[in-house]
Amino acid sequence: MLYPGAEKILLVCDNLSTHTPAAWYEAFEPAEARRLAERFEWHYTPKHGSWLNVAEMELRVLPRQCLDRRIPDMGVLENEVSSWERTRNAAVVKVEWQFTSADARIKLKKLYPTIRLQ
Repeated sequence: MLYPGAEKILLVCDNLSTHTPAAWYEAFEPAEARRLAERFEWHYTPKHGSWLNVAEMELRVLPRQCLDRRIPDMGVLENEVSSWERTRNAAVVKVEWQFTSADARIKLKKLYPTIRLQ
């Protein structure tokens, strides 16, 4: 177990139907499923994923801004990432969404219903 001393483990997952505490009961005996389910605090991303997209964008920035060199050991890695995280949070970087609904209707035309007027 990676974090035996952790009181709660925050689990961020999408809204897939199998990503629920009930899934533990399908995989483990009831007592073990309950023990595991109580260790987790479940957080779900929005159904349309905009929050998840922002998290993925941040994770793409991390290697370019912080991990672009050889890191000698875990302690240095933890310090570097913590420092990068503080700097990034202090900068309050905002996401500028450039893909509009109008763009989506053009690019994803086949996914939008068409109404034919006669």
